[in-house]
Amino acid sequence: MKSIISGLHLKFAEKTWNETFQLVRRCMDRPKDESKPCQPLVRSLERLQEVVTVSSLNTMRSRLEMIAKQQGMGFHINEATCYLTADLFYLEVVLLPCGGVTEVKVAPHGGFPVPSESLLQPLRSKHFADFSGKLAGLFTQYNIPGDNESKLKLFASLQCLGKDLQQISHLPRLPKDSDPQADMINNGRIGCLIAGKEDSPMKIQFYITPTDGMKTSDLQMTDTETVVQAAQVTVGVSDVTHMLQMASVIPQPPQLDAQGFPVFLTLSEVPHEALPACFLLKLQPAIPMMLSFVKKLSHITDVAIPEVDLQWAPLPKLLFRCSNGHGETLDEQDIIFTVPLPGGVRHSYILPGDAWEVPALRGTVMDSIPFTHPGRVPALLDLLRHQCAFNTLLRSCITSQCAGTGSACDLHFEVLPESETSFSVTFHRPDADSLGVLLVNICGLHQITCTLFGAGIGDASLDEYLSTVMKRFMSIPITLRTLYSKLEKITSAPLSPSRPATTEAENDRSAPSSTAVTDTNGAITTLSQSAAVPEDSFSVSGSSCCAISVDKSELSELLPEIKTSPAVNPYPYDPVGVFSHWMTSSDQLSELI
Repeated sequence: MKSIISGLHLKFAEKTWNETFQLVRRCMDRPKDESKPCQPLVRSLERLQEVVTVSSLNTMRSRLEMIAKQQGMGFHINEATCYLTADLFYLEVVLLPCGGVTEVKVAPHGGFPVPSESLLQPLRSKHFADFSGKLAGLFTQYNIPGDNESKLKLFASLQCLGKDLQQISHLPRLPKDSDPQADMINNGRIGCLIAGKEDSPMKIQFYITPTDGMKTSDLQMTDTETVVQAAQVTVGVSDVTHMLQMASVIPQPPQLDAQGFPVFLTLSEVPHEALPACFLLKLQPAIPMMLSFVKKLSHITDVAIPEVDLQWAPLPKLLFRCSNGHGETLDEQDIIFTVPLPGGVRHSYILPGDAWEVPALRGTVMDSIPFTHPGRVPALLDLLRHQCAFNTLLRSCITSQCAGTGSACDLHFEVLPESETSFSVTFHRPDADSLGVLLVNICGLHQITCTLFGAGIGDASLDEYLSTVMKRFMSIPITLRTLYSKLEKITSAPLSPSRPATTEAENDRSAPSSTAVTDTNGAITTLSQSAAVPEDSFSVSGSSCCAISVDKSELSELLPEIKTSPAVNPYPYDPVGVFSHWMTSSDQLSELI
């Protein structure tokens, strides 16, 4: 054996690298098992090409051939042009004699080749790993299931869907936010639609966390990150046959309803195909969703979501797992998190495990949403925004810092679920030796209300102020810090001459009745009838009664610059519905406190 190896060394000592490549390739073309190549030879060729500098036409061809085979694509050569082929698209790579690249084009099935700058640049820079990653994404974009005939039909149907979504996104509407980009993402009928190209899929950005308030406020969180929730529009295989469009479902010219949405045709009114597939919104990143929201998804789309693939867990644990980026889990029954704020203040938040283990409040991580009609997309996005708003508020008090036995925090809070759309935060009041409860109700992205319960507290102006802060910053710690600063004025402000102090017993006997009103965003808030006080202040009666000022200037600074009536959803799914019983919970809280 030693003599054989020595003979090989002598034989190939004078050979060039190109000759060695050709020898390995010839060995790969004639494997003993015709069904698959010899894996040791494949690995040897890959290792050789990774270390050899690409400085000629042949070496670039070899590198492109290796990348194509790694992606499961075909490879062909025509003079100085290399073709990387798949079922529904192919790449043209035009080479120079020195191994350089002059042009990269992508051609979808039945379409003309279009230059792709995103694929050209990594090849010119010889960043082959980057090029391979982009090619893998492109291959996934066109990786439509089924046989060749089904693939062509699904590809044509996906293109019809994309054109209809673009028509919806271009319809005029009134802005609701001073930031055009945030307004388009959070309020657009189709969010911010990024049209698909030959080298990139269609994408919808439909939710973004607030950024303007975080940048300008002195309450800004040091580790706050802007998160843009998006979804890739594609198709996926289904166990059930669905009718999919083969033409536009928007009549020309478009007919608009009272809310400005186009009147859609049913699938039976346009050319369609029955295929074992459906359209998909692939969520990027995946979204933890509660059981009630998952059921509403199926109600909107009329497409069943297989529960066998869903794994259920308490929502706080899912949010922690998705937020830390490492898939870590929490074994503790009661989860306690430490949240640092500017100025050295530290909050601790406990989320009792028993309360969040209720089956109706458990959640699952959704990575894709199936649907069959473009008219369902606006309602789907509204529901996803609703869940994202709920998750954002809970995530604001869920950090990677779990409180230990030695953790020292200034303030402590308990977060309890009240319904599928509301939760409460219990805390020790700084102005009295008693507890306070802040009830947060989320009926939608723009329908968030805060109601404060406690002995001697029942003023609408404070609830309105807290609701505005919560909607502006989408943060529980920032809102509670604002609340504390207001309540602390009770201990420092003098007694109000117009409102003599009364005992708590008297307050209990003269408890004001409540009435439900609707704010400018359409959210229902329970207000006390005793709140008829001047607009620039509110008073808290009790053992330490005094007046607290909520200036109009403070409130106006938090209000959006552009205010319009909320758009009516043309695809009703009643986001409040069965959840309206939270008001009963509020009354019970008031009686307990």
